[in-house]
Amino acid sequence: EPPDLHVIHQRIQGNMEVLQDFGVKREEGRSRQEYLAQLRRDMAAYYSYSDYLLTKLMDIFPLPELIKFLEANEVPRPVTIRTNTLKTRRRDLAQALINRGVNLDPLGKWSKTGLVIYDSTVPIGATPEYLAGHYMLQGASSLLPVMALAPQENERILDMCCAPGGKTSYIAQLMKNTGMILANDSSAERLRSVVGNLHRLGVTNAVVSNCDGRQFPKVLGGFDRVLLDAPCSGTGVISKDPAVKTNKDEKDILRCAHLQKELILSAIDSVNAASETGGYIVYCTCSIMVEENEWVVDYALKKRNVRLVATGLDFGKEGFTRFKDRRFHPSLKSTRRFYPHTHNMDGFFIAKFKKFSNAIPQAQKDEEPAVEAAAPPAVPDTIITEPLPKKKKLEGSKGDKEQKLPQPALKKKRSLQAQRRPLRA
Repeated sequence: EPPDLHVIHQRIQGNMEVLQDFGVKREEGRSRQEYLAQLRRDMAAYYSYSDYLLTKLMDIFPLPELIKFLEANEVPRPVTIRTNTLKTRRRDLAQALINRGVNLDPLGKWSKTGLVIYDSTVPIGATPEYLAGHYMLQGASSLLPVMALAPQENERILDMCCAPGGKTSYIAQLMKNTGMILANDSSAERLRSVVGNLHRLGVTNAVVSNCDGRQFPKVLGGFDRVLLDAPCSGTGVISKDPAVKTNKDEKDILRCAHLQKELILSAIDSVNAASETGGYIVYCTCSIMVEENEWVVDYALKKRNVRLVATGLDFGKEGFTRFKDRRFHPSLKSTRRFYPHTHNMDGFFIAKFKKFSNAIPQAQKDEEPAVEAAAPPAVPDTIITEPLPKKKKLEGSKGDKEQKLPQPALKKKRSLQAQRRPLRA
């Protein structure tokens, strides 16, 4: 029989009350772990999450906040649009849409271009204003990385994973169509929407490229700023894609984290530390997993000459500096996390780096033993390829009698000598 959701919901509330005052309300003989295990099973059944993902979320959020997060994921986020100031002003756009029967408000004090749409008598993605490029349908959270990047006029900027072009066009409007933006994406299929949006919005300072972001420094470098909106597991946008609740496991998270580490090093290497106005990298994901966020940022701090700086966003929660048994760099306090239940926008993570040297640091000391351990197998090859007279001396020495070459190597040496003789003759 299907589970009775009403009974499960009551049990969740009862267990939550017990866990918040455990010493007084617990049943005799039942441990905290039993209550937590029961609560996890009930939440997984009630909200339709996999046991793996719910366990990860319980590590990130305190229990009362976790319930709010799960509830927020059941409700779609508000529809938001970004005014394209290359073509119009927010006040004029708002008035035009109100005249068409759209109920809207400014997005918030933090945004000068955003509008939130409550309801509309016309389709928002097909109004004459939309087709004329006066606005872009864009989630509130995806405005934040561009604001953190703070692009300046006449700079060279790389948007490493740009599709569908919302952030690229926002960068262009902040730069007032000056300088140059390289809009790159590894998917040629997704670049079609980028080209369409850039044409519609009147962006003239962008070049579109189709390249693997991991290879980017070999293709082109020396940028003033780089925006890396990295591919991720999507655990911050569950309200848009409920399939994430069940189709993500540990392998998916670690696979994403590995790709993100490669991309972030590539992004840092693409920036010119000597830039007069820039030298900044903004890293963001629409995931709330620590493995894809703080873990990746901490890795970049160890591997490259960069430091974290303030994002310039005056809201959002601080990133983790410690998580379970992991300890991250203290400067991760300056990274920002955004959640559906606290900010009414998609789950998002933003970190801003400043590059202070173009030199790439050498491997850490703790990595050197692994390299040394791998070196000895190469020794026999060096003996085989040495000139012939030296080999004769080595063969006569005691060291060589004690450590004879393997049989195949000797055969190879004889065949080499046989080949050399006719050439000397």
